Amino acid sequence: MVEAEALVVREYDSESDRGGVEEVERACEVGSSGAGKMCLFTDLLGDPLCRIRNSPAYLMLVAETATGGGETNGTEIAGLVRGCVKYVVSGSTRARDPIYTKVGYILGLRVSPSHRRKGVGKKLVDRMEEWFRQMGAEYSYMATEQDNEASVRLFTGRCGYAKFRTPSVLVHPVFGHALEPSRSAVIVRLELREAELLYRWHFAAVEFFPADIDAVLSNALSLGTFLAIPAGSRWEGVEAFLASPPVSWAVLSVWNCMDAFRLEVRGAPRLMRAAAGATRLVDRAAPWLKIPSIPNLFAPFGLYFLYGLSGAGPDAPRLARALCRHAHNMARRGGCGVVATEISASEPVRAGVPHWARLSADDLWCIKRLADGYSDGPLGDWTKAPAGHSIFIDPREF
Repeated sequence: MVEAEALVVREYDSESDRGGVEEVERACEVGSSGAGKMCLFTDLLGDPLCRIRNSPAYLMLVAETATGGGETNGTEIAGLVRGCVKYVVSGSTRARDPIYTKVGYILGLRVSPSHRRKGVGKKLVDRMEEWFRQMGAEYSYMATEQDNEASVRLFTGRCGYAKFRTPSVLVHPVFGHALEPSRSAVIVRLELREAELLYRWHFAAVEFFPADIDAVLSNALSLGTFLAIPAGSRWEGVEAFLASPPVSWAVLSVWNCMDAFRLEVRGAPRLMRAAAGATRLVDRAAPWLKIPSIPNLFAPFGLYFLYGLSGAGPDAPRLARALCRHAHNMARRGGCGVVATEISASEPVRAGVPHWARLSADDLWCIKRLADGYSDGPLGDWTKAPAGHSIFIDPREF
């Protein structure tokens, strides 16, 4: 690795840095598909803070370096990183009371291609961890695709992180036709109070469940929480549900990422783009055929993110599928290209989540202990804790 050039790592300035940040974002791929030929690019719609500004505490850092010489001296943005701090569930007591731990989350690390392999990424991570410690965070964690070797090497090899959890991002295209509602499920839209009570009851011991779930559910980007129960069941309010839940049920909430950022697949072969366009043409011309169509992912598109997806009982996967169909139709009306969720490998409802493997990916979460002590005796060192059946994905930082 080449030694890092003279860098200044400082807080992002929205007035002077926006142009340089957008240049770095445009030059960096979010992910790749197959031999690195197709790349996923992000358009932040002019707001570099969009992925963190809804968090309780957040910070964006930029790495600035000098350019030119003599009378042409100037600076440019060589890299950037975002971070947020919040309280999340890290475990539970024997009485199943949640243990909340303050954590920092690193996301959106970007280094301009012309400044890679010069230590820029590590300097940004180190400085972000300093801020996490100042904010009282006990752990820092990050997420990347499992096949992103450069990111994994940086965090596990040079920054001291340990591989921790491996959830999957499951993506399904939004078809040109609406999906028929399930006849075997009743879908109830929960009020905010009902959704919060149900979530705090069900996710009390689930890792990364945010302490401020009320703020998540009431955010303008959260489009509602929906509960699926078997057909023939009666909804008599959340209190009755919690006192005597049905044998099987499923729940999810919908987050509108489309109003925060857009995505675009670049580098796709012309034949692939033509074939995708043909499926859309057929779907529009004959929607009664209900032929699966591939949305135009080769131009900027939006997505709805399904969070809090979980449930219980033998029919929970089937009920989750009914909820996903409902969310698909919401996304269709909203003009989205895809719906997505992130879920653990052992989540009970995972088998019912429709998705296209070609569009989906396996994530890797890495974690690092920042504090010298431990927050709660029953928890111990969270980095060594075994994985549970579920994991909560905060939509604010998806």
